[in-house]
Amino acid sequence: MVIGGILIAGANGLFLAFIFLDLSAALDTNINGFEEGVEFLPANNSRKVEKRGPKRWVVLLALVLFFILISLMVGFLVWHFNYKNARVQKIFNGYLRITNENFIDAYENSNSTEFANLAGKVKEALRFLYHGIPALGPFYKESGVTAFSEGSIIAYYWSEFSVPQDMVEEVDRAISKEYVLSLPPRSRALQSFNVASVVAFPTDARTVQTSRDNSCSFSLHARAGEVTRFTTPGFPDSPYPARARCQWALRGDADLVLSLTFQSFDVAACDDDGNDVVMVYDTLTPVEPRAVVQLCGVYPPSYNLTFLSSQNVMLITLITNTVRRHPGFKAEFFQLSKMTECGGHLTGAQGTFNTPYYPGHYPPNIDCTWVIEVPRNQNVKIRFKIFYLVEPHQIVGTCNKDYVEVNGEKYCGEKPQFVVSSSTNKITVRFHSDESYTDTGFFAEYLSYDSSDPCPGMFTCKTGRCISNSLRCDGWADCTDFSDELHCVCNATSQFTCKNKFCKPLFWVCDGLNDCGDNSDELQCSCPDQTFKCRNGKCIPESQKCDKKDNCGDGSDEAECDSVWTVPCTQHTYKCQSGVCLSKGNPECDGQKDCSDGSDEKNCDCGIRSFSRQSRIVGGQNSDEGEWPWQVSLHAEGQGHICGASLISSTWLVSAAHCFVDELGIRYSQPSVWTAYLGLHDQSKRSARGVEERGFKQIIPHAAFNDYTFDYDIAVLELDEPVEFSSVIRPICLPDSSHTFPAGKTIWVTGWGHTKEGGSGALVLQKGEIRVINQTTCESLLPNQVTPRMMCVGFLNGGVDACQGDSGGPLSSVENDGRMFLAGVVSWGEGCARRNKPGVYTRVPTLRDWIKEKTGV
Repeated sequence: MVIGGILIAGANGLFLAFIFLDLSAALDTNINGFEEGVEFLPANNSRKVEKRGPKRWVVLLALVLFFILISLMVGFLVWHFNYKNARVQKIFNGYLRITNENFIDAYENSNSTEFANLAGKVKEALRFLYHGIPALGPFYKESGVTAFSEGSIIAYYWSEFSVPQDMVEEVDRAISKEYVLSLPPRSRALQSFNVASVVAFPTDARTVQTSRDNSCSFSLHARAGEVTRFTTPGFPDSPYPARARCQWALRGDADLVLSLTFQSFDVAACDDDGNDVVMVYDTLTPVEPRAVVQLCGVYPPSYNLTFLSSQNVMLITLITNTVRRHPGFKAEFFQLSKMTECGGHLTGAQGTFNTPYYPGHYPPNIDCTWVIEVPRNQNVKIRFKIFYLVEPHQIVGTCNKDYVEVNGEKYCGEKPQFVVSSSTNKITVRFHSDESYTDTGFFAEYLSYDSSDPCPGMFTCKTGRCISNSLRCDGWADCTDFSDELHCVCNATSQFTCKNKFCKPLFWVCDGLNDCGDNSDELQCSCPDQTFKCRNGKCIPESQKCDKKDNCGDGSDEAECDSVWTVPCTQHTYKCQSGVCLSKGNPECDGQKDCSDGSDEKNCDCGIRSFSRQSRIVGGQNSDEGEWPWQVSLHAEGQGHICGASLISSTWLVSAAHCFVDELGIRYSQPSVWTAYLGLHDQSKRSARGVEERGFKQIIPHAAFNDYTFDYDIAVLELDEPVEFSSVIRPICLPDSSHTFPAGKTIWVTGWGHTKEGGSGALVLQKGEIRVINQTTCESLLPNQVTPRMMCVGFLNGGVDACQGDSGGPLSSVENDGRMFLAGVVSWGEGCARRNKPGVYTRVPTLRDWIKEKTGV
C-alpha cells in the first residue's frame, strides 16, 4: 500500500512541498531483535523471498537529519523574508530655499490656497530630488510641508522613507548631505521652480508635524511694539495634555529677530523615566543642529529663561511622555531689530563688556570681536567675572562649539572668575556661538596696569590676579593656579610640609581630610595603613569594618555599611520603631525601606524644594524664590527682622535659644513680641503673594541653654495657627540622633543677616555654600569653647559665613535623592567670615530626642 504525505512551509507567499512515500509492508523481526526485513510477495512465485534492509538506527538517523535540514531551510527563508528585508520607518525633518519666489503673507496660513499650491511644488521637487538619488529613491514614501518663512522663501518639511534594516546607515549618510537642485521643467507645476540648499536631519517621529496631527499646534505672529503671551493648554488651572505633542510656531516681521522668555516653567522632572521635555529651535522645524535649548523640570521665577533667535522665526515643542500632573509653562515673545554689529573698539584705562543681550542667553550663530586698547606704557588685564558657555555634546577638553578666544587660547564651559592679560597695551577678544544651544555668556571688565608692578604692594598670581601678601604660603590656594603656594618655605612651628611641598597648618594634620592633596598630612596619624579609625579613636583592622561585630566598642565600625543588617543598638546606630537597630548609616527618608516596619520612611514629606533648578549666582549670593521653603523670618515688635528659624511641621519651628533671651528691657522670651513670616523672600515684600504671617503660642528654649557658653543653643516655637504647605512653604527633614554629617560635607547656610562684619542686613534671602570642619580641628581653633552639641562649618580661609541676623536659621544639608535635612542651627562665631574662625552651629542630631519630646515631630 502507498500513502502520500505533503509538508508545506511558507514564507511571503513561497511554498515548499515535500512528498514522501511510506511503503508499508510486513516487518519481519527475529525474536532476538537482531534483524528486520520487508517482505515482497510476487504473484507468480510461491516461494517466499527475503531481502535484508538497513538497520533501524540508520533509518532514524537519516530521518532526523532530513527534518533538521528542512527546518534550517525553512528558518533561513523566514529570516530572509521577514527579518533581513524588514523595513524601518525613517522620518527626516529639513528645510530648503526657494530662490526665485518672494514670500507673501498668505504663506503663513497653512489653510490658504497659496500655501497649498506652493507646498505641492515643494513636495513634487522633493519627490524628484530623492528619486534621483540611488541610495534614497527606492525607499522614499512621501513628504509634507509644515511652514514657510522669508529668505527668499524657506520651506520646512518632513520626509518619510521605508528603509530595509541593512540600508539604514547608507540612507542616513545620503540624507545628511546638502543638495542644490535646479529642477528641469518636467511638469508644468515645476516650470521655472528653483530650489537650493536642501538640508535634512534624522528626527524623532514624535516631533513631526503633519496635516493629520494639528490638535495641539499653534501659530503666533509678533506685533510691532507689543508683547505676545501664550501658555500650555490649561495653564495654570489644569495640567497640560498627557502623552501628547504640542508645538508653537513663532514669527516676526522680516529682518527682525525674536526674544522669547518663559515666565513660569513647571513640567515633569528631567530625571524621571520617560520625562517630558520642551525644546526651542532657531527655525520652524525640529532639527537638533538648530536647537537653542532643552528644558524640563521646574524653574524658579528668578531663573533667567530668555532666549534670542538669529532670524524672524522660532519653534517650541512640548513632548509629553508621562501622566504626571504639571501645569506647564507661561511664556511671552516680542520682535526686535537685528544686531548690526557685535563687539567694538574699547579704549580707556578700564571698562566692561559682555556677550549680546547678557544676562539673557546670547543668540545662536553669532561672532563678536572686541579690540581693547589702554593707554600707552600700560598692559591690559581682563577679568571674566561671570562665565557660562555651556553646550550639550561639547567634547571635554575642547572648545569647538561656543567659545571665547584670547591670546590664541579658547575658553568655554562654566568657569569661576579668571583673569587673562596681555604683554602690550592692546588685546583682542573673540566670541563665537554656533547654530545650536546657547547660554547666558560672560560679563568681563578690563583694566590697565603697569607691567613692571602689576599689583602694587600685593602678590601677583600667574593668572594676573592680585592678592594680599599675607595670603602667600598660608596653605590656601588663593590663586586659581596655586601660584601663591608654590616655592614656599614652611614655618616649622606652625606649618606642616607636604610631600608636594605645599605648606599646611599643623592643626590640619591627622584631621581625617586630605588637605595636602597627596594625603601626606594623614599618613603618619595614629592609625596605620589598612586600618579603620573608630570615632572613639581606636584603630581596628580594615577587615573588621562592617563584619557585623562591634569591634570599635562604640558601634562606629558598623554604622556606615552598604549592606543593611540588624546590629546591637548604640548611639551611632539607627533605631527602627520596632526597636531593631540597623547597620546602615543615615537610612531615614532615603527612598529605601530598610526597617521591616517601614518606620525609616515614615513622615518623609519634607526637605524637598519646589524648584528642581536653582539660579546661577550673578554678582552676589541672592537665593531664588522658594529655594529654601523652610526658612522663616522672625520679627520682633518694632525692630523688624531679628533671627531666623526653620519650619519642621505645619505648627512647629526650630530656632536658637539665644534669640529669646530678655535684654535691654525687651522681653524676647514672650511669644507676643514675635511675628513669623513664612514663604518670605524679600524683606521689603512681606505682603507678597504666598507669604504667610503667624504669631506664636509658646516659645520653648532648651532648659540647659547657657547664655555665656551658648551650649544647648536651641529652641522650638509653636505657631498660633498651622500653615498650609505651598511652593514656597515646606518643612525641612529632621535628622535621626544617629545621623552623621561627615567632615568635608557641603552644607548651605541661609538668612537675611549682615552681608559683612559690621555691615547691614540683606533684603533678599542670602545663601552660602560651606563645609563641615573636623571636630578636632574645630576644638583646636576655638579651645575650651566647643561642646559636643556644637559643630564648626565654614571655610578656614574665611570668605563665607553666617553673620549677625542669621542666628536661629537653618544649616541645610542635601542628603538622599536631593532631600534636605536640618544639620544645624546658626549659633555663634568670632566675627563673620574671619580666617581660621569658622561659624559654630548647634548640632541638631544630638538634640533630636529633645525636639521630639517637646513637639512630637
